[in-house]
Amino acid sequence: MSEMMTNSKKRKQLLKQMITQLHKGIAPEQVRSQLVEMLGEIPYDEVVEVEQELIAEGLPSEEVVKLCDIHSQALKGVVSPRPQSRLPVGHPVHTFVQENRAVQLEISGLEQCRDEIDSRPGADNLLQMQAHLNNLFDVDKHYKRKENLLFPYLEKLGITGPPTVMWGVHDEIRGQLKAAREALSTAQGATIDELKSVFSLVLQPLLAALEEMVYKEEHILFPMCLDRLDEADWYEIYRQTAEIGYCLYEPEASWKPEHAPEKIPDTGEGERVRTPSGSFTAAELIAILNTLPVDITFVDREDKVKYFSQGRDRIFHRMLSVLNRDVRMCHPPGSVGIVERILEDFKSGRQSRAPFWIDMKGRFIHIEYFALRDGDGQYLGTLEVSQDLTGLRALEGEQRLLSYAEEREKL
Repeated sequence: MSEMMTNSKKRKQLLKQMITQLHKGIAPEQVRSQLVEMLGEIPYDEVVEVEQELIAEGLPSEEVVKLCDIHSQALKGVVSPRPQSRLPVGHPVHTFVQENRAVQLEISGLEQCRDEIDSRPGADNLLQMQAHLNNLFDVDKHYKRKENLLFPYLEKLGITGPPTVMWGVHDEIRGQLKAAREALSTAQGATIDELKSVFSLVLQPLLAALEEMVYKEEHILFPMCLDRLDEADWYEIYRQTAEIGYCLYEPEASWKPEHAPEKIPDTGEGERVRTPSGSFTAAELIAILNTLPVDITFVDREDKVKYFSQGRDRIFHRMLSVLNRDVRMCHPPGSVGIVERILEDFKSGRQSRAPFWIDMKGRFIHIEYFALRDGDGQYLGTLEVSQDLTGLRALEGEQRLLSYAEEREKL
C-alpha cells in the first residue's frame, strides 16, 4: 500500500480503473469506498490527467459530462487541493471565488424558503423564491468568463478535458435554471404539497449542481490554473473580464501585477493592404469592418479563429483570448456536431452556405456561415456573419428624403 501511495503512475492507473468501473455501472458507493481505502489523498492534477487520458483514449466527452458529478462525489473528501496563496482583490481567481460566495448566499436563501414553506404564506414565499432564482441567472456571466477567458489558456497548454467537461455541465445548469424559472412561474396558487414537490423535483437538483460546480472550481480548476498560468496571462484575463461582466459581485479595487506588460497602441498607419480593386491602411480597414452592420468572425482552413469584428453593438460576445482557438472549442459540446458538419461540407465542396435564424429575447437574429475559396476553388476558411434584422423586418413603405435616426445622432 505504501508503494502505491508514493507511486504516481500506479495511483493514476488505479484511479483510471475506478472511473472505468463507474462508466460500466459498478455501484458508485462501492467505488468510492475503494478509493478512500486505497488512495487516501490524490493530488488534484493527477485526477485531471486521468480524465484527460480517458477522453484521449476514446471515452466520449458526453459520457464524461454525465459522469462528472458522480466522479466528484466519489472523489470528494479524497481529492486534496494544493494550498492557494492569498490573492489580492481584483485578481481573476479572487473574483471567481467571491462570486461563488455570492451564489452560495442565493442558494441558502432558496433553501430557507424551502424550510419555511409550512410556516410562511405561499404567495410571499413564492415571490422570494423567484427573486433568489432570478439572481442565480447571473451565474451565466461567471461561466462565460471561464469559457471565453480561462479555458483558452488551458487549451494552449494541451489541457482540453476539464474545459470540455465543465462547459457541458455549464449548459446543463443553464437548462436547469430555465426549467426552474418556468416551474415557479406556473406555481402561482399552488398548494403547500405542490410547492414542496416543485422544490424537490426542480430546484433541489439545480442547487446541488451549482454547489458541485463551486467545489470543482475551487478544489480542481482554480488551483490547476494558478499553477500553470503566469501573471501576464492573468492580467490579460483581468483586462477582458469587464466586457462580459461580474456575477453578483464586483471587485472593490482594480488589480495590476507588479510586472504587468504595457500594451503599445497600434496606430494602424503602416503599409497599405492592397486588393484587386483598391487599398486601405490598417486603420481604415479596421474602421470599415467595425462599422458594417453585421458581426464577422473568420475561421481559417486549420479551423482556428483568426479574426472577429469589434462593432459597437455586437450580438455575441467575442474575446481576444478566442484568437487561434480551435473553433470547436468556441461552442458548447451540444452544438459541436453541427459545427463539424458545416466544416466538413465546406471543405468537401458539398456546400458553401449555411443559414440559421433565431429569436433572441424578442430580436430576430440571422446567422450565416460562408465557405471562403480562392480563385482555384480551394478552401480558405469559414466566415460567420451575424445580423440583428429586427428593425429591417419592421420597415414599410419608402424613405426617399434624408432622415437621420435619433440613435445615430449620438455618433
